Amino acid sequence: VPFGMVAKDAIETYLERSRPLILKGRRSNYLFITGQAKPMTRVRFWQIIAETASASGISKTISPHMLRHSFATHLLANGADLRAVQLMLGHADIATTQIYTQIDQDRLKSIHRSFHPRG
Repeated sequence: VPFGMVAKDAIETYLERSRPLILKGRRSNYLFITGQAKPMTRVRFWQIIAETASASGISKTISPHMLRHSFATHLLANGADLRAVQLMLGHADIATTQIYTQIDQDRLKSIHRSFHPRG
């Protein structure tokens, strides 16, 4: 999974500073772990996202899927190749990825209505 420098730096900081404090000498093959050195559950990921959104003043419910959806939508809106986005999302069928292009189509219609003399 590709990720940017900000994410790379955050993961490196976690691995160097936070993770050793959580592990307390124990071993784990998982990247994100609980205080018991077990893999973090998807429920806990939801909780962390909800807590972070709330602390940021976001009242809307934010889910991991919403973040994934935003990721794909932003890539496509900025010209990313549909096949590349399909691979990044792990979709077996490109038709699943094409769902994200609908938002881009809506944006195009809005631009057309706003700026075309006969829009």
